[in-house]
Amino acid sequence: MPPTDHTPPLDLTVRVGCSLTYQVTGTAVLCLNVQPRPTRNHQVIFEALAMGEHLPAGQFTDSHGNLVWRVPLAPGQNCFRHDAIVAVSSLPDNQGLPPAAALAPDALPPELLRYTLPSRYCDSDKLANFAWEKFGAVENGLPRVDAISRWIHDNIEYRYMSGRPDLSAWDVLQRGYGVCRDFAHLAIALNRTFNVPARYVTGHLPDIGFPDPHNHMDFHAYAEVYLGDWYTTDARFHVPRIGRIKLSCGSDAVDGAFSTIYGGATLTYFQVWAYQVARGTVGVGDPLDFSRRLDNRREIVTDGPRGTGGFGTAT
Repeated sequence: MPPTDHTPPLDLTVRVGCSLTYQVTGTAVLCLNVQPRPTRNHQVIFEALAMGEHLPAGQFTDSHGNLVWRVPLAPGQNCFRHDAIVAVSSLPDNQGLPPAAALAPDALPPELLRYTLPSRYCDSDKLANFAWEKFGAVENGLPRVDAISRWIHDNIEYRYMSGRPDLSAWDVLQRGYGVCRDFAHLAIALNRTFNVPARYVTGHLPDIGFPDPHNHMDFHAYAEVYLGDWYTTDARFHVPRIGRIKLSCGSDAVDGAFSTIYGGATLTYFQVWAYQVARGTVGVGDPLDFSRRLDNRREIVTDGPRGTGGFGTAT
């Protein structure tokens, strides 16, 4: 369903991308999903995608609206690189959206009903008793969404490199720790128990206004809930963040994978970058130079008016 038009000012510039290498034995096909998805919250200024050595590739749009490349891989080493300069807003998550409204199932757009149902990794049917016990007394809508996010943030430990591809939301709740993917799955499943459409989102999240002492650059997973419009909820941080760049969305991580491999291929190299730069100072394909980054600190430095090269400080 097309979002309501509440386009924020795009007054920051971010460089995002990834470098991936796959080693192939035999025959393999790759579905690649690494390009920013068009949204009102960002605009791609320049973009380049290199896919191996003249590999045949075709793009399609999947059932969730994601832009996917299907690429037959060659035996041996296959290298992929995506690099983009993207304009984003200095406004934090959800600012400028209309007042939220929790909708009953009979009032939801029909195409969103699938996001209220259990899925492979968001097994909301197993969490109904827990959800109603913990959050049933909380006001429906954003207050309950926020309470779910706060509970996950406070009670599930974020443990770097602990992710596993076979864990569902129920599994994460039982073991009590995980990575951003697990936080997103649990938030989605708990919201779905209250018939709130919730979907899994993958993308880039630079550290604008949010210093990260560990300086991890990776793809990030979070959730969106539908309350008359799509609202971001991110239990991993549970604070409004700036500069999200969406790559894909779907029912769970099956739909949001940056790559899906068919056949004998192994990911042997993986690097992701997402950092703020001064507009006009960096181009796609330039060497990565993290000394140019303007994020990873509390101060938020905005671009000046387009074409001036000036800057201002956001408050």
